[in-house]
Amino acid sequence: MRTVVVEHLARVEGHGGITVELEGDSIRDVRFDVFEGARLLEPLVRGKRYDEVAPTLSRICAICSVAHSLTSLKATENAFDVHVSAQTEVLRELLYLGENIESHALHLFLLAIPDYWNYPSAVALAADKPDAVLLGLRLKKLGNLIQETIGGRAVHPVNALPGGFGRAPSLDQLIELRRGLLEGLRDCDTAIDVMASLPEADFCRCDTVYAALCPPSLDSYYAGDEMMVACNGGRPVVHAGDYRSLTNERSVGHSHAKHSSFRGRPFMVGALARLTVNPQRLTGRPAAAMERLGLRLPSTNPMDNNKAQAVELVRDVERALVVVEQLLRDGIEDEPPAEVHPRAATGVAITEAPRGLLIHSYTYDAEGRIVSADVITPTALNAASMELHFRRAVEQSPERQEAAIARRLQMIARAYDPCISCSVHVVRRR
Repeated sequence: MRTVVVEHLARVEGHGGITVELEGDSIRDVRFDVFEGARLLEPLVRGKRYDEVAPTLSRICAICSVAHSLTSLKATENAFDVHVSAQTEVLRELLYLGENIESHALHLFLLAIPDYWNYPSAVALAADKPDAVLLGLRLKKLGNLIQETIGGRAVHPVNALPGGFGRAPSLDQLIELRRGLLEGLRDCDTAIDVMASLPEADFCRCDTVYAALCPPSLDSYYAGDEMMVACNGGRPVVHAGDYRSLTNERSVGHSHAKHSSFRGRPFMVGALARLTVNPQRLTGRPAAAMERLGLRLPSTNPMDNNKAQAVELVRDVERALVVVEQLLRDGIEDEPPAEVHPRAATGVAITEAPRGLLIHSYTYDAEGRIVSADVITPTALNAASMELHFRRAVEQSPERQEAAIARRLQMIARAYDPCISCSVHVVRRR
């Protein structure tokens, strides 16, 4: 028996590896090994007041801190039947767009693209192709600027509160954002050119189940309480309150991350899933970008998640510009947050983090303190799907050289853009 081991999966967030066991030409086992330590954040918030929960759980991830913060606030507000203002909804969506822009830019240009051009790191890539890395850094900086303007800082927002925001952005800040977004649109055109110049990565084909938020507005990563699953030609809908029928988590012996399945099948979440479930959002610039990249939906190639992120990058910069111009045209009020009246209740929220579906569920007591919490992240949802795609890539590989297999598996893992630290739940063993 031969074993192919990626001991440490580099250029991702957190600690994990990949193991493939081969017996002759047959595959005995394929594992996505998540050995990140238990984070214990769910029990950590037990007993905390409702206004302490989002600042705590945003610490699950520094890349997705906005997603965790806003999903947490949404779950709390759903529990207490708090209705935020239309302006708050718009600002939260803009804040979410900022995070998606910075996250996708970071992933594509500093983590994923080096694979296509056979560079070991973004540092090595920058030595030969500095323009590509600088392009990614500019777009990431633009996303950070949005987060700083709306959220108060680029990481772990302090301005997003239960019921609204601490303060509204000023007109001068919005004008600065508009200027940056106009430059960002030009950078997005260049980004698509760079992505289109990459060699094809077509070494894994597999029928894939996709799951994503079904927002009432096609432009939203934040609004909505229904998920849709693209599966076997059907599109069943799962309501937020019934999220466990989708997540369906189970512990596995080789990983600290649980695995999920829908009707017995692994499923993929993230940019490729969002475009597959919501193809109506692909018009104008995003549609042109998709055509330029040769992206066809539904895709059977997990590497196409990189192309989908590039399409979303174009869409998100364009959408953020529309939102900012609307705020400049209509004006913005420095309004107080909506009142919060705690009660004994359960609230569930689903949103789309950059890497896919994010679910927060809380049960509160009558004083507004957490009794129990459940947080399910995109990488945890993707773990079983990643293993499926690893297996198919090895099965379809014409080579059995360990280095070639390991390289392809790492490229698939990085295309998923996993946040491994986010994926670990506390596991109770009796």
